[in-house]
Amino acid sequence: MELTSSALVYSLTALAAAALVCTLWLWPRLARQRPLPVLGRLGLLAVIQLSVLAVLALSVNNSYGFYTSWNDLLHPGRAPLTLAGSEHLRGAAPKTAGLVRPTTEGGLETVKDLPQGKPEEVGRVDSVKVTGIDSGLFDQVFVYLPPEYFIPRYSRVRFPVLLTLAGYPGPSLHLVEGLRVPQTAWDLERTGRISPTVIVMARPTVAPPRNTECVNVAGGPQTETWFVKDLPDALRANYRLSRSADSWGVLGYSTGGSCALRLAMRHPEAYTSATGMHADYQVPNDHWTDGDLFGGDQTDAQHSDLNWRLQNLPAPDVSLLVVSTRTEEDFAQTQAFLANAKHVADAHPGFRVDSLVLDDGGHSFETWRRELPTALEWMSDHLKTPQDREPRQ
Repeated sequence: MELTSSALVYSLTALAAAALVCTLWLWPRLARQRPLPVLGRLGLLAVIQLSVLAVLALSVNNSYGFYTSWNDLLHPGRAPLTLAGSEHLRGAAPKTAGLVRPTTEGGLETVKDLPQGKPEEVGRVDSVKVTGIDSGLFDQVFVYLPPEYFIPRYSRVRFPVLLTLAGYPGPSLHLVEGLRVPQTAWDLERTGRISPTVIVMARPTVAPPRNTECVNVAGGPQTETWFVKDLPDALRANYRLSRSADSWGVLGYSTGGSCALRLAMRHPEAYTSATGMHADYQVPNDHWTDGDLFGGDQTDAQHSDLNWRLQNLPAPDVSLLVVSTRTEEDFAQTQAFLANAKHVADAHPGFRVDSLVLDDGGHSFETWRRELPTALEWMSDHLKTPQDREPRQ
């Protein structure tokens, strides 16, 4: 059974209940103060406690997504030892050989409200495991392919790409069942509000349970390399995706929103547009980051501080959308960032920033779902139509 499967939780719950019943039934028979009865009582109590703790741990993990598979839990941050070549896909599931492999991980089968129908009518969501060459990292992601991807007259077309990032420590599944990214994108596309776009759904927590904030950790996981190079390269080798950064954007909420803004501002060669929903603008140093991610390197820390970048480094040629609410706890930080960003934009035409600020709403999926349609429309307007095409066969 998969680590995140409901069947595993139900099985352990049944084991805990059975252990409790057995304890009540056997306890009088183990009342003697001899070694074997004492060991029997200890064993029964241990089985009950361990099974209950296991149920609680699995329930917490399924809610927050610290680990998405047994391999994730037992071998965190380790990549497969052998890599094979990969081929372009034309409407088929990813090949089993290569950097992108189909996987049953992620819990996609639990989502009941995905559009139902033929791929050429409603699109398709793939669950795949992607391996990175340069970073050595691997993770499970979802890939939403729009209906046009499967229509013959688009067989040579490469598509724009939107990378969407969950918060910490949420799994990529939160983008499907919590934020409802593919469902919303399909609804917007069929009503003509966004262009056909391939949407990649990933989590920042590629080295669980550590929060790496999508930066290259000193002596640790190279998460920035994963998102800037490994993930795009692997997906381009397996799907018909644009090779131009002008057609790639990144959107996220909470920690994912912080990552989105940082990735675009630090790497405009990879992403030229980004939306940060309820983001932070500095990399924290706390329990979740397991200390200083930069190993004391103040230069790298400053370069990851978005306000410091705006005030001290040349502005990148990117477009940003900052989304928040006036009742958000750190709204003052968002106001400060927007003020800095708009000042820079006035002096540097290649750098553009827009904002969407609601009067109320918290740090929750309810609020993010209200903001998502406008954010997707904004992203679609800023993702250029790819000019590259697949070669004729």
